[in-house]
Amino acid sequence: MDAVLWIVLGVVLAVAEVFTTTLFLIMFAAGAFAAAGAAALGAPVALQALVFALVSALCLAVVRPVIRRHARAALEGSEQSFGVEALEGTTALVIEPVDVGRGLIKIDGELWTARAYDATRSYAAGERVQVIKVQGATALVWQDEISTPGALPEAKR
Repeated sequence: MDAVLWIVLGVVLAVAEVFTTTLFLIMFAAGAFAAAGAAALGAPVALQALVFALVSALCLAVVRPVIRRHARAALEGSEQSFGVEALEGTTALVIEPVDVGRGLIKIDGELWTARAYDATRSYAAGERVQVIKVQGATALVWQDEISTPGALPEAKR
């Protein structure tokens, strides 16, 4: 019966970790699962508690710093942007005319709502534009650099 209680505690801690993403509670979940193993082997409650405390402390002292160091290195070493940041600077095709109020473009096969970055400009269907910034689900576009060399919005200069 003790093993079941430790397993329930471990699962509760693991689920709580999903919501916190701090890599703190999962270390105690590992301790609870280790205590469940001790309980399944017939260890007394005091030894189960000791196993829980030792495994949790070891995980916090040894495993958590290693995981955090690798996660930080992966985030800092990643030079590739992702998500909407990856769209900034890409070329798009105007599907429906784009002006300051509205428009539709195609970026890598995906349709995006768009607006002109410069309020005085508009782009006709079939023109190529460059994505300058993404605000929510709308791309702010400028004339494509390739079609007009040296033409960058002042924010990019």
